[in-house]
Amino acid sequence: MPMKRQKRDKLERAFSRGFQAGLSGKSKENCPYQTVDSKMQWLGGWREAIDGRTTGLFTK
Repeated sequence: MPMKRQKRDKLERAFSRGFQAGLSGKSKENCPYQTVDSKMQWLGGWREAIDGRTTGLFTK
């Protein structure tokens, strides 16, 4: 099942890119993804980073 693996990797990459964007304080409007799955992952990562920043988990 190589397809499943590929799809998961792409979604994980979208998540981590969103996370990095959130850590650096970028707006969620900066999401580069068009597909629903990737966009949801990116936003999930972004949201997690923003939550972490507001609770003091991460500092700049």
